[in-house]
Amino acid sequence: MTITTITNVRIFDGDTVLPARTVTLDGPTILSVGQPAPAGATIIDGNGGTLLPGLIDAHTHTSVESLRDALRFGITTELEMMGHWSAEDRATIKATDDLADLRSAGFGISAPDGHPSELMGGPPPEDTTPHESDATGRDADEHGPHGFVMPSATTPDEAIAFVKQLVATGSDYIKVMIEEGTVLASPGLPMMTNDTLVAAVRAAHEHGKTVLAHALTLHATQQAIDAGVDGLAHLFIDRPHTPQIIDAIAAAGAFVTPCLSLNSSIMGVTGERFTTDPRVASKLSPKWLKTLRSSFNTYPKGHFDDVLDTVAALHAAGVDILAGTDVSMPVPALGGLAHGFSVHHELQLLVQAGLTPTQALHAATSATARRFALTDRGRIQAGARADLILVNGDPTTDITNTLNLRHIWRRGTHTTA
Repeated sequence: MTITTITNVRIFDGDTVLPARTVTLDGPTILSVGQPAPAGATIIDGNGGTLLPGLIDAHTHTSVESLRDALRFGITTELEMMGHWSAEDRATIKATDDLADLRSAGFGISAPDGHPSELMGGPPPEDTTPHESDATGRDADEHGPHGFVMPSATTPDEAIAFVKQLVATGSDYIKVMIEEGTVLASPGLPMMTNDTLVAAVRAAHEHGKTVLAHALTLHATQQAIDAGVDGLAHLFIDRPHTPQIIDAIAAAGAFVTPCLSLNSSIMGVTGERFTTDPRVASKLSPKWLKTLRSSFNTYPKGHFDDVLDTVAALHAAGVDILAGTDVSMPVPALGGLAHGFSVHHELQLLVQAGLTPTQALHAATSATARRFALTDRGRIQAGARADLILVNGDPTTDITNTLNLRHIWRRGTHTTA
């Protein structure tokens, strides 16, 4: 194994800034923190930069090329919330060190013709392969890889059966859809009955799986919490928060991945201003730059300040906030987002909502690792997986410095950013 010591760095360990200034890697693992470099170690001088755990995007829909893009931006793990990635499909990803690592829900459970069917009306982009287009659930036929059928449930028994099938094909967690469609410009979408929803949640828990809900309205959020989900894969955007909903989420111990960058896009805000930043533009292809310049724009009457206030209230109530983006495909109708970059945008928006830079970084590292039982990552400590990024400047005081990438390590494999 190659021994590498990173010296002269500020270390954010996933929770706090450490007094130590050196970290030593032994192949794919962190060997020590704050100890002298072993004899013969390769030395990388951090020149006063900041060493962070590799960032985790807690909500994506992805492909091989998207995982490659993510790693270029220092995202070393993506958590897919809807897609084809069975355990068998993911097997090669684990050892492919030019891609972000991946965990997946497989397909989310919805009603027949329910969300996300309204997003699948058009053909996939010309420059994606069928395998890549599966990343949002689009498939050339009704079956996913290895004959897996996209689950839709009309009864509790069907929901229970689909949970069993998802577990069998290797879903790391289970996602349920509670989406009526109003904020996505598709009002009246079919939805599972509450009994079906509750059955899916209970079945997942019986299999030892964390359950997340897609819920973009306050009513859907309350239904998800009442059903017993462990986390919310979105934040409601249809109205201001109430003390009752904040208390309900906090009392349930649920986490929230607000996907603020998505919410902004839904309300019509594009990522145009970032496309002239060389730290962003140099890493994105023309198709992704075009997507970033666009937006969903399905709910322009929404008030983004209300969404930010909701994040602040949840954080003040002690709710775990995770950093996720809901980025998917390079399609302008799904715009304002890009794999990798949007995590950095999300961190900026979390700070705008009132989190400190350190708290925002926590949301993209150790908080997400803890809530998804990724015990080997999200922290800089001896024995942890060597997923790391080195940036110029101090993102614990200025969150925009996360884009000043210099070095990236994925399982100890080094890339110059």
